[in-house]
Amino acid sequence: MSLNWKEINLILEELALPDSYIQKIVQPDFRNLILSLYHPHTGRNQLLISLEQAACRLHWLSRTPPEKKTEKLQRFAQFLRSRIQGGKILEAVQLGQERTIMLKILHSEEIIHLYIRLWGGAGNVLAADNNDTILDALYRRPARGEISGNTFTPPPMNSNPEAAVPTPEKQSVRKEETPGKTYNLRERIPGLSFNQQIEQQYSVQKYDDQLSRLTEAAEKLFQERLINLKAVLTKLEKRRVESEQIDQYRETADLLAANAHQIKPGNQWLDVFDYSRNELTRIALNPAKSVGENIETYYKKYRKAKGAAENLEDEISSTRRSISQLNNLREKIFPGKEPPPGEAARQLSRLKEFIADSERQKTPQKPIPDTKASSNVAQAPGLQFQSGSFTILVGRSAAENDTLLRRYVRGNDYWLHTRDFPGGYVFIKAIKGKSIPLETLLDAGNLALYYSKGRNSGKGELYYTQVKYLRRAKDGPKGLVLPTQEKNLSIALDQKRLDSLFTHPSDRDLPRV
Repeated sequence: MSLNWKEINLILEELALPDSYIQKIVQPDFRNLILSLYHPHTGRNQLLISLEQAACRLHWLSRTPPEKKTEKLQRFAQFLRSRIQGGKILEAVQLGQERTIMLKILHSEEIIHLYIRLWGGAGNVLAADNNDTILDALYRRPARGEISGNTFTPPPMNSNPEAAVPTPEKQSVRKEETPGKTYNLRERIPGLSFNQQIEQQYSVQKYDDQLSRLTEAAEKLFQERLINLKAVLTKLEKRRVESEQIDQYRETADLLAANAHQIKPGNQWLDVFDYSRNELTRIALNPAKSVGENIETYYKKYRKAKGAAENLEDEISSTRRSISQLNNLREKIFPGKEPPPGEAARQLSRLKEFIADSERQKTPQKPIPDTKASSNVAQAPGLQFQSGSFTILVGRSAAENDTLLRRYVRGNDYWLHTRDFPGGYVFIKAIKGKSIPLETLLDAGNLALYYSKGRNSGKGELYYTQVKYLRRAKDGPKGLVLPTQEKNLSIALDQKRLDSLFTHPSDRDLPRV
């Protein structure tokens, strides 16, 4: 609730503004002004003039909010700095029983009247000359005549446009004890002046409003992240059911190999007796391929499905851990009880951090164009992870490694691989003008060790270099490269770091979370 006229009168008595010098003017936002004042007897003080909805007020500030240096100075603050900064307040009077205050200011032998109207939705701050001709206003309102050049007419007694506001006779100074809704912050400290009490009460009100708004936003984001993680888990479990059929590919390849003599050129299928199942089985063939190529096709399908299945269990476990961690985080940032007095600021900080983190994850990453093909990173095979602003690509098989090398990485991208164990290739996509930070290098190193045969050892040696320093091994297996100008990196698996990466993967086959 905004200050009433009796409360304004009491605050003005405590402020003792006459003979104060205006040393600095700050406008932190569109609804607030802060005047830095110096009085020969009381010293330096900060006067807040606030036109916030349902919280119009003025009082001393015990602490000045930091000025936003990067933002352009507001128009009205620029005007006031040129016309009243350095001036002296001669008078500070309340106009009758209205919520309007007039500051009479002497600046460079010019008299300026600063009218402060604390009327809720109709509040304003207007600067006028000695004849009450408006020079400028915080809010320019042509319909009310509150524009430069018009004459400001002080409001007559009891002309407040807010009909719901009680008449001046019924208004009274609020009680010293303000009943609290939730927080211990509301308990009034004995010995506070009315100015200090008002500042404390509005600080708590602002905290309440901010907490309510942030809690609502965080709860919505939490539900979105939880739904996405559960969708990821459902998809992974579905893929696990499908992967249980991988042995059929190997059995089919074995049957074809054992009955290769029965395959004729151009056959589209082969009927053979499967003794393990004691039944006749029909196997589909590609008539354009040779006998050996048809057999190798099924063996390839088996190897690919087996490799995917090995990583699938890890991804399922990691996703379940992510869901558990998200629920634990929710209990921490939504405690369901009032925080102790010293925890209020940390409570808001945790909510802001959670919201900022969730919003960063929702921001789509711009596709990185590839000069070798029209495809971009979003369509790359394998897994993708985000480390800060850098994208990490992980190949899990020789085919994925080879495809990534041929189509999705460039010369300045970085390549990592375990030194003593076979494993997948890991690439860090370079960003023009930025060097790879240590945290991103450690993220990529952990992924390289995790997707290698050295995972169970918990630590390993890696080497890394830029893609332009890789050369293909002549007549070597698919994807095999020989690095030059490589550097060494020792990695010990960091489960916390891996959990963070797996909580928010950028895998093209999985929804972002």
